[in-house]
This record gives sequence, structure tokens and C-alpha cells, in this order.
Amino acid sequence: MTGSVLESLRSECPIPPRLSPYADRVQEWLTADLLPTLGLPLDAAGARRLAGAGFARYASRLYPDATEPDLRLLTALFTWFFLVDDACDGPGRLDLGQIRALRDGAVRLLVDGPRHRHPGLAGPLRRLLVRSWREPRRRMSARWRQRFADAVAHHLTGTWREAANKTAARAPGVAEYVELRRATSAAYVSFPLVEFVTGRPLPDAVYHHPLLREIADTGNDLLAWYNDLASLERDRATSGGHNLVLAVAGERGVSTDVAVELVADRWRASMRRFVELRATVPSFGPALDEAVTDLLDGIANAVRGTIDWTMESARYPLTP
Repeated sequence: MTGSVLESLRSECPIPPRLSPYADRVQEWLTADLLPTLGLPLDAAGARRLAGAGFARYASRLYPDATEPDLRLLTALFTWFFLVDDACDGPGRLDLGQIRALRDGAVRLLVDGPRHRHPGLAGPLRRLLVRSWREPRRRMSARWRQRFADAVAHHLTGTWREAANKTAARAPGVAEYVELRRATSAAYVSFPLVEFVTGRPLPDAVYHHPLLREIADTGNDLLAWYNDLASLERDRATSGGHNLVLAVAGERGVSTDVAVELVADRWRASMRRFVELRATVPSFGPALDEAVTDLLDGIANAVRGTIDWTMESARYPLTP
């Protein structure tokens, strides 16, 4: 059932799909050149799983206009976040103290640079983040770097909160889950990277403008809820209720099949809201409008890119 709902929502999505022409070449670079140099403890099956996930194609859908060198960097960053997700939420996951230390170590590296070491971030994860962060740190302003670091801290704090809930066997209600999911999705990390790709960072007052913030929140919800539908079967066994379908089923007292339809309807309403909000964005002046459009297009690409990548990635085997 979930697979048919996902296909239906994809067909209804008004955002056109996009894909970088470098997608497959960068995916080959990831699997053949980057991953073998990191010293990850991967067996053959683990290497195939990472290759099948298609992280380069995901980055290529979100940043279709990036240069090939920048797309490699973005792919490396995406790989870092997915490896962290696996470490915090997979078999043998990190404990709460280790997740907190990982967050602190990552944020310190992003803010202070690679010369500063923290015991919470070491080994392949540290090497990959150092390598991925070198060029953004060189090219972008201190204000933008802090914005990105704040987004990473928010994401990893959400990861810690979810792990704490699971440790306590506590399933969140719908409102709490929606807010938490906005952190764990890492969408707020992907949005500032639009400014890196275009080279046109926005002033904080514009980036955090209430209307643009609402558009970002809505886009985050759209991609996160679609992902929740795709990962329902896995999450049913492992997430401790951390999936919008499961939260709706628990709060409404309905079956998961009914909850799937309710979440799909909620997704459709949010997509209508997303389109309406984009149509109301005012001019911020000739010096900023192009950068604002870039950001809005980037949020839209993140929504559509997540949909298309989810349907093709081996990371989310779908049920009919």
C-alpha cells in the first residue's frame, strides 16, 4: 500500500524534477575514490549498501546547477550525514553521551576549524567532515559558517532527543513529532548549502524572514513526511514510534493503513500551502531578489529531489 501512495504523491507533486549532468560520474567517484580512502569499517555488503544508496544522485537532485567539484563536496557532506544517522540510529547505535559528544565535536570543528580536536569526533567521520568542510570554510563568510554550524547543531540535538525518547521507550505525539522531525531530517542543513553553490549568501534578516522561514518549514515537512511513508516498514520495527504514520496511528487510535492515508492527505494540504506561500513572496530589492529565488528554488528542489531519490535509492525498499 505504501508504495502506491508514494507513487501517487509523486505524480501529484507540482515541482519539476531536476538532476545534475554530473550525477553518475560523481557517484562513481564516491564509491571508487572517496569511500575507500576513509578507513570505514565496511565489509563487502556494507560497501554495496552505501553504493546502492546513491548519495551522489541525491545531492545531484538538490543542487542540479552545482559544478562537478562542488557536487563532489556536497556528496561527501551528504555521505557524512547519512553515516552519522546510521551511527546514531542503526544496530549497535551510539549511546546518548556519545551522540552528544559527536554533536559537540562536529560543531566545534565547523566553528573553530580542523586544528581543534574533540574526543567526540574522531576516525573516519572526522576525516570526512574535515575534507568536506575545507572549501566552504575557505569560500564563505564567518556569518554563513555560523549559520551552517547552527543548523548542524540543531539537527544533531534532534538526533539526540530522538535517541533519548527511544531509550525511555517514549513515543511522541503528532505535534511533538513534527517539530522533532524538522530537526532530524537535516533539511535545515541542506538549505544554506544553496548559498554556497550559488555564491550568493543572504543577510540573516532575509534568510530568517518569517515568510521564508514558513516556506522552509513547509518544505522540510514535505520531504520528511514523504520519507516517513517510504521508511514505514523499517520504522515500525525500529523507530519506537518516531514516524509520522506511527504517531498519527497512536494519537488517533487508527490502523497504520488508515494513518498512511491521513498522512498522505496532510502532505497534499501542505503541498498546496507550499505553492501558495511561494506565490506571496515579496521583492526584497534588486540586490537580493535573485538570491531569494535561488533559496526558494533550492527548497523546492529538496522536496522534489527527496521524492525522486527515495523512489530510486536502495536505502528505502518499498512495499507495493
